[in-house]
Amino acid sequence: MYRPLLVLLYVFMLSDSLQSARNNILHPKTFNARRAGNTTTENDLILPELNVSSSHVRNYTAGILSTRIIPAAYLIAILIGIPSNCLVLACLINKIGSLSSAILYLSLAVSDLLLLVSLTLKVHYHLNGNNWMFGELACKLVTACFYGNIYCSIHAHMCISVLRYLAVVHPFLYRGLSKRSCTTWASLTMWVFFAAAMAPELLVHQSYYLADVGITTCHDVLPYDEEQYNFLIPYRLCLICLGFMFPFVVIAFAYGSIVYQLNRSCCDWTHYIKASTLVFVIFFLCFTPSNAIHLIHYVRLYTSQQDDFYIYFSVAVCLCCFHSCLDPFLSYFITKTTNSQVEFISLSSFSPIT
Repeated sequence: MYRPLLVLLYVFMLSDSLQSARNNILHPKTFNARRAGNTTTENDLILPELNVSSSHVRNYTAGILSTRIIPAAYLIAILIGIPSNCLVLACLINKIGSLSSAILYLSLAVSDLLLLVSLTLKVHYHLNGNNWMFGELACKLVTACFYGNIYCSIHAHMCISVLRYLAVVHPFLYRGLSKRSCTTWASLTMWVFFAAAMAPELLVHQSYYLADVGITTCHDVLPYDEEQYNFLIPYRLCLICLGFMFPFVVIAFAYGSIVYQLNRSCCDWTHYIKASTLVFVIFFLCFTPSNAIHLIHYVRLYTSQQDDFYIYFSVAVCLCCFHSCLDPFLSYFITKTTNSQVEFISLSSFSPIT
């Protein structure tokens, strides 16, 4: 197992050395900037320079939005999300053997926790005036972890919604499934897929020194004026489609079918209908704005090379981080047992899912 990891690490290190040796690098599209044609030295590292051509980029990097409001939102999510997700992990570890859906909830909690941990460095970055102090490799890892775990959380919700859909709408098919095997393979496939999908983030240069402003940004400002690098925009658009749009359609269909089926039942499923509706509504409110703006951002870049929507995306993506700290409360409810003891139980306790 360790040999493929060593090979992958070697590839990343070789990529970094090649990038520092030349400037012809593939770049993702965020804010627009042009190469300054020279480099600067910071902390004994040689960083390529960029010239900022638009005033809204300067306003964003120095404004109160990115230096105070966004890090404050991240900090709230961290303070709530990390302890609650750690508590969920502690509860789920003991239930893996008895609850097949616990594997999916475990994947969701781990993904949310990794996302929130990556925010700690982003908080320092924004509070420091959008000046990155931790080097290129850390910038790559934080960027890949941030975006990768957002999409990983979305897919974990999709898998959970499909499991609930089968349990409610197709109970006989659900009973015949090897649920533990299905949830295990779904979780492994999800992690492998997004590890591969985030590989481009580790193979491109993410941190640049802005000569006009005097700061080193991480992922926020990258050069994209070279026409030969426009093929990276389809990569981003495909990631949005596969990472959000497809899971959103599946989740909407699953919860819509669940509510429709339970409304037809002669039993009183009002509590579960309200819980399912609440989970879907919060999912919609947290993930849709950022992904919709992200999609518009890259379409505008591709058609007119306009990058001003990235500011709105930076604000909307805070909602995704709040969803990571809400997941433990959405997935688990505090209920009283017959002897009035309070314990965490899964939403699946209100349905046929076991």
